Amino acid sequence: HVQLVESGGGSVQAGGSLRLSCAVSGYTYNNYCMGWFRQAPGKEREGVAGINSDGSTTYADSVKGRFTISQGNVNNTVDLQMDNLEPEDTAMYYCVAQTYCTLEMAAIKALGVTQYWGQGTQVTVS
Repeated sequence: HVQLVESGGGSVQAGGSLRLSCAVSGYTYNNYCMGWFRQAPGKEREGVAGINSDGSTTYADSVKGRFTISQGNVNNTVDLQMDNLEPEDTAMYYCVAQTYCTLEMAAIKALGVTQYWGQGTQVTVS
């Protein structure tokens, strides 16, 4: 049973930084791709950043150069360092474990990718 617990959200002024962390349990790491997704009020969920078991990463165009996903210093954690935050980054952020590495929601649906979601952590940029 896969469980994901996020932490590190909060409120920050534009230009500031936050670091999100996700503690993962109940899975075999090499079987999953880890990612961060977000959903703003009134908007669709979107993939933000992903990291494969081999360490390769992918980012949404809107966050490239500002966000960095990494395997955490503690075993079975995945972090998202967010720098130069913008008001448009305001959203609920979710840690996701999925069986195929893609950030595209349409592909996830079309391919029937299995996803496990955390409860989310709020990020507010003003």
